[in-house]
Amino acid sequence: MTEKEKMLAGMIYDANYDAALIEERMRCKEMCRDYNMLRPSDTAGRDAQLHRMLGRVGRAIIIEQPFYCDYGYNISVGDNFYANVNLVVLDGAPVTFGDNVFVAPNCGFYTAGHPLDPAERNKGLEYARPITVGNNVWIGAGVSVLPGVTIGDNCVIGAGSVVNRDIPAGTMAAGNPCKVIKQIKI
Repeated sequence: MTEKEKMLAGMIYDANYDAALIEERMRCKEMCRDYNMLRPSDTAGRDAQLHRMLGRVGRAIIIEQPFYCDYGYNISVGDNFYANVNLVVLDGAPVTFGDNVFVAPNCGFYTAGHPLDPAERNKGLEYARPITVGNNVWIGAGVSVLPGVTIGDNCVIGAGSVVNRDIPAGTMAAGNPCKVIKQIKI
């Protein structure tokens, strides 16, 4: 089994020393650089580059520059998506954004985690767990979403939150760690 196959299967894999994964990340870094160097007014060029980089791109999406990701092909973006500056998506596992998702500046979605054992960690080993963001979600500034998290439909995540567990649909949640504060009436 290749390291990429292990990564996509959610197993521990060699992220730091596997030549094929390093090459894929380098190719994606080059595409991110190209995207980030486009003029903000070149909306057609930006859209075309996102279609080349990402696994699925819905209608009417805007990702402000700069934007960074590891592989790109594991990212799926629904319709009517907006992400402000400094979006980071470490997509060793699938990262899925539903329709009508709004992401404030300086947010990160991190599928990668590392073993607790330092000897294992020092070998460059990691795992990746999928992240899913439902429809009609607003993510406040400076939010970090950690491996394996699902954020349900119709949620608001408060600024500065560290989301380390699933957030049920129709709630406002905030904090470090992020916790449900209240139900949202729709």
